[in-house]
Amino acid sequence: MRILHLTPYYAPAYAFGGVVRAVEGMAASLVKRGHDVTILTTDALDQRRRYPGPSDETVDGLRVLRRPNVWPWLRGRLNLSTPRSMKQAAEALLPTVDVLHIHEFRTLENLLVTPVAQRLDKPIVLSPHGTLNLDTGRSRLKTVWDRLLSPGLALRVDHVVALSQAERAEAEALWRGFGKRQRPTRFSVIHNGVDLPAFDQRKLAADFRERYNLGDSPTVLYMGRLQKRKGVDVLVEAFKASGVEDASLLIVGPDEGMLPTLRALADGHPRIAFTGYLDGEARLGALAAGDVFALPALGEGQPMAALEAMAAGMPVVLSTGCNLDEAETAGAGYVVETSAVAVAEKLSLLLGDATQRDVMGQRARQLVMERFSWDGVAEQLEGVYTRSQ
Repeated sequence: MRILHLTPYYAPAYAFGGVVRAVEGMAASLVKRGHDVTILTTDALDQRRRYPGPSDETVDGLRVLRRPNVWPWLRGRLNLSTPRSMKQAAEALLPTVDVLHIHEFRTLENLLVTPVAQRLDKPIVLSPHGTLNLDTGRSRLKTVWDRLLSPGLALRVDHVVALSQAERAEAEALWRGFGKRQRPTRFSVIHNGVDLPAFDQRKLAADFRERYNLGDSPTVLYMGRLQKRKGVDVLVEAFKASGVEDASLLIVGPDEGMLPTLRALADGHPRIAFTGYLDGEARLGALAAGDVFALPALGEGQPMAALEAMAAGMPVVLSTGCNLDEAETAGAGYVVETSAVAVAEKLSLLLGDATQRDVMGQRARQLVMERFSWDGVAEQLEGVYTRSQ
């Protein structure tokens, strides 16, 4: 099968984003299963810079075609791409593919490319990646976008692939407001995946702990962008309130405006460290060095960082907004409300009991192996693609 993935940004060697890692994982797994996969994207590296590599490259059988952004500064201000010649690229690619898989919902790429796919009678599959909810940022822009642009796009989509039952229900409700199409849009739930062997990196833990002066202290890891909806401010308050004197909190991720607030909340705490953006072995080292992963986010699709932490053998403390109730059901962590009191209680339990951390960490790896493998995701996607044709 020939599959075209459309995404606003794709730079896995550089990017610090769950959507990029999700697209990378599913595309690579589909290639391994014998499919012909191309990713059509922009040259965005992050919210400020352009990707420094080639505009057209094939790596491990996966072709990536990048179109230049006209105004890269809009990525930083509104998280909005402005791709040049994206429609022309789609006109050249789509006649040769069997299905178009678009990622995220409210993007200019989708508005440019999906009409071409519709005209050529190519099935369109959408993975929103937790971006449908207005609470995940840019709520005013999303409201206007939904009023003016979303109905036309939604009516072109043949199949919506949600990350959780909650996201599926959210998508179904949203689609009902967009009107009816001749052939009803289908909805499925397919979880994100993880390459489990990639996170068996305990050998990196000692060097990482030495670099950040963690010593032998039990360490809480946060990994994600420093933005309000991630709940990292709640985590800082919860860690301070947990009462475990020899524990550390490691906050890993690029600043998106919250760092001054977080430093003020930390108030010079000697065991709260901010690393900034980490990638490659440094990111794997952080996952290897952590003892507990915490993400009290207000709204997430299904956070890749939490799945990767479980793959690395960490128990997790997550908010209900992470849509990973399976972690608590499997005894691999706790799911709580987004409040400093609730998070502090669970951090205190885990940080004070090394045996419990080990047991729950083993359950976390087992859960990932059984429920969140990329090969399993690719197999389910094959079924979606076939039914959409």
